[in-house]
Amino acid sequence: MEYKIVPLPKEQWKGVPILMRYQAEEYYDLEVSESADAFEAKMIKKKFETPVTHTPEEYDFPDGLYQDHWEKAEAYGMYREEGGKKILLACIEVCPEEWSNRLMVTELWVDESLHRQGIGTALMNKAKEIAKEQGRRAIILETQSCNVRAITFYRSQGFKLIGFDTCCYTNRDIERHEIRFNLGFFMDQREGRR
Repeated sequence: MEYKIVPLPKEQWKGVPILMRYQAEEYYDLEVSESADAFEAKMIKKKFETPVTHTPEEYDFPDGLYQDHWEKAEAYGMYREEGGKKILLACIEVCPEEWSNRLMVTELWVDESLHRQGIGTALMNKAKEIAKEQGRRAIILETQSCNVRAITFYRSQGFKLIGFDTCCYTNRDIERHEIRFNLGFFMDQREGRR
């Protein structure tokens, strides 16, 4: 079955849950050393002793489209109709970060049954198209150091590590091997963007 990426209007899709779940067999372990004159950080891929599964139920604030704090968000995706109801199959939500002229990917999700069919790439291409149309200098997003599959996908899309946060989710993120990774895609500088 072929699906087309279409706008997901806020009036119809606000609050629709995104059931983010994944199993991690690997993670990027962060090693940080500090001296008076230097900070050094090294991230090395390692295997979990036992795979770790993350589900929407473990978080106090489950993912959903058009959350209130993303005031200027817009979403695109794919859905099917079943019994008069729209069932979300994949989506990307983006929101401008005006002060830095970047476009933030706030949500990217593809139903597990549709993985490895090019849908994630098509959605990411939609974000790149929007960023280009808006004259943004970069696209940014966050993922977790234990979501190696997502990191691998984003790197295949041209994203680079631009930073990390060792206490974004808890005060034990390093121990839990779930550090926030910030990734960025830089738009073509030859077109005069800064």
